[in-house]
Amino acid sequence: MTREPAPQVWPSLRARDARALIRFLVEAFGFEETVVYGDEERVHHAQLAWPPGGGVMLGSAREPGADDPWPLRPGAFGAYVVTDEPDALYGRAVAAGAEVVAAPHDTDYGSRDFTVRDPEGNLWAFGTYRGEPRKA
Repeated sequence: MTREPAPQVWPSLRARDARALIRFLVEAFGFEETVVYGDEERVHHAQLAWPPGGGVMLGSAREPGADDPWPLRPGAFGAYVVTDEPDALYGRAVAAGAEVVAAPHDTDYGSRDFTVRDPEGNLWAFGTYRGEPRKA
């Protein structure tokens, strides 16, 4: 049995309400909560797995002026995520309150895609395009 390598690149984002964003990403898109470290209000580190492979990391944004070694602005993130069922996932995302940017459509490169925003304003594009194969 051949296993894919563990993810080595982790897209990361910050959120004003990280706990609410985690709930949304799980409910709307189907991410799986792997770990969440923090206290009642703040998330210091969270890891969400994408079931077919990969995932994202996120945490609570710090107050302006705070010493922040990772000063990412909430709502400035964007990702393309591969799915084999974009139409079903689109329905799930819309039902969970995702803001539609682009409804499902076929692209000129053979993918079926859609794009939505999460409650923090981040862009999430989902589609069937898996990228070009790696060079030997």
